[in-house]
Amino acid sequence: MTTVVTGASGLLGSALVSALRDDGHEVRRLVRREPAAPDERFWDPAGGVLDPAALEGADAVVHLAGAGIGDRRWSDAYKRELVESRVSGTRTLAEALARADGGPRVLLSSSAIGFYGDTGDRAVDESAPPGEGFLADLVRAWEDATAPAAEAGLRVARLRTGMVLSGRGGALARMLPIFRMGAGAVLGSGRQYVSWISLPDWVDAVRFLLSREDLSGPVNLTAPGPVTNADYTAALAKALKRPVMPVPAPRLALRLALGEFADEALLAGQRVLPRRLLDAGHRFAHPAIGDALAAVL
Repeated sequence: MTTVVTGASGLLGSALVSALRDDGHEVRRLVRREPAAPDERFWDPAGGVLDPAALEGADAVVHLAGAGIGDRRWSDAYKRELVESRVSGTRTLAEALARADGGPRVLLSSSAIGFYGDTGDRAVDESAPPGEGFLADLVRAWEDATAPAAEAGLRVARLRTGMVLSGRGGALARMLPIFRMGAGAVLGSGRQYVSWISLPDWVDAVRFLLSREDLSGPVNLTAPGPVTNADYTAALAKALKRPVMPVPAPRLALRLALGEFADEALLAGQRVLPRRLLDAGHRFAHPAIGDALAAVL
């Protein structure tokens, strides 16, 4: 098949593009600069510019573009950028798909488990309602922006992704230098849940969803074994053969250093289960945190 990918240069996009090409599929990459390769097409997500011709003849789109949630401190300006980069870009793409003649009939659109807010000890799946907070509001608006594609009859799946484990980027890669120095610590109480997925399992889940015409709507891309922050910290330290600091990182210090991001992304937790993937028969290569860390490191 021919798949159009946005965000193809990022951690997730580059791994997916490589896997699809290894499978023998054709990939087109949407880029925000002058195209420099035969497989590139220009778009301006913030400006609402995407020529539907860039989509003609393709079978599916995987939309991954958006500013990084943890890349900068959450100032009011950066929060606006997070919203704009996701909502405007998704709407631009969905509207172009709705207009495209002979274009893709499938859209897999990136989303996040931030949709559920802080779930505490409660396990949730795709049937759970939205939570509260900036991230929950952002994800809800982000997903709503896919509506033009769905209304035009495309199969739209929203990829509610947890923390993706990779030694090459993302949250884990930022933690590695700290843990390798033996300075890794539990965050706050350590009781908050971390819902994660290995990068290879994330790629395999997306490939699975591309092939399953019966799956649309929200799909949790998380491993079936969410763990507490304390258990995650212990597993990472064990994988690196390093100790854990005996004193947790205090909530107040995290809030002072990272602001609102600490409250919503580090000290809050989501205990999320991939119910729809499991019910559809998808199998995870790394269902346990120890095996996943060993694989990606």
